[in-house]
Amino acid sequence: MKHLSVLAAAAAALAFGLVAYLSTGAVARSEAGEVRFARQLGLGYLQFYIMQDKQLVERQAERQGLGKVTAVYSGMGTPTAISDALLSGNVDVIGVGLPSFLTLWDKTRGNMNVRGIVAMNRQPAFLNTRNPNIKSLRDFTDKDRIALPAPKVSVQAIMLEMIAEKTFGRFDALDKLTVGMSHPDGTAAMLSGGLEVSSHFTSAPFQYQQLENPAVRKLLSSYDATDGPNTFSAVATLAKWRADNPRLYQVVYEAILQANDFIAKNPREAAEIFVRIENTRLPVAFIEKMITDPEFSYAPEPENVMKIYGFMNRVGALKNMPATWQDLFFPEAHGLRGN
Repeated sequence: MKHLSVLAAAAAALAFGLVAYLSTGAVARSEAGEVRFARQLGLGYLQFYIMQDKQLVERQAERQGLGKVTAVYSGMGTPTAISDALLSGNVDVIGVGLPSFLTLWDKTRGNMNVRGIVAMNRQPAFLNTRNPNIKSLRDFTDKDRIALPAPKVSVQAIMLEMIAEKTFGRFDALDKLTVGMSHPDGTAAMLSGGLEVSSHFTSAPFQYQQLENPAVRKLLSSYDATDGPNTFSAVATLAKWRADNPRLYQVVYEAILQANDFIAKNPREAAEIFVRIENTRLPVAFIEKMITDPEFSYAPEPENVMKIYGFMNRVGALKNMPATWQDLFFPEAHGLRGN
């Protein structure tokens, strides 16, 4: 009898251990062992550069008991490429311009359900020109071309439409003049002066790099569209990826907040990381000056998101109007002070 009691106790211990294993280690291992990030180019996506360099996802995963997790980062030139990569399952988490994120939310509502994790930052985007005859939007002619990342869907395209509506009473007044170009290609065109593109609605650091050339002038800022600062970019993923990887999702969320904190406390090192990963020749001090510019903020709160969504909905670019900005983001962000 004593022998049977020992066997029973051992069996119970084994069963308990199996349950404990299933509730911790096995669950952890059932989640993905890799997170594939994709971002657009520029300082609007600085958190991903910091996360990559400091291995914030990998370290956070270790701290939360997920074991070894690999984070892979890639940069893409257009928001269309980023969106396609997410919807096709080639990447898991994206950093993308706000209008593209809003479009993803609208188009996937009720099916793939793309939602935001947090806002990435606010920063002004400048419309620069090297055409001496252009002093305002009213001076553009049919012969002029405005380069921006993607017509109709990029941050710059939507901001231009919002400002055009204020100026001309028609949001699409300048759409026929826009051409899609990546920030580096558009900057090269502006600085060379050899192409038909004489104006570029771009972002940091490219806009400031252009303004170093005395032939280039700032015409307007994206903040003119919303009469104040607005969110430039957001982090997003599919609802299914979050549901399949709840602990890994939390790891990514925490890593982004850690990157925000690092940028705020270490702007010089953040600039060095950006220069190194982008392999840019721009001086570190030049990048640091932008990061610390009061018009910039690497904070998770969405700003003027509903104003931008409302415009896109009103002109027919988006069909489904959310009740609040929280509808656009996963619950972890709902406690933030957004608008």
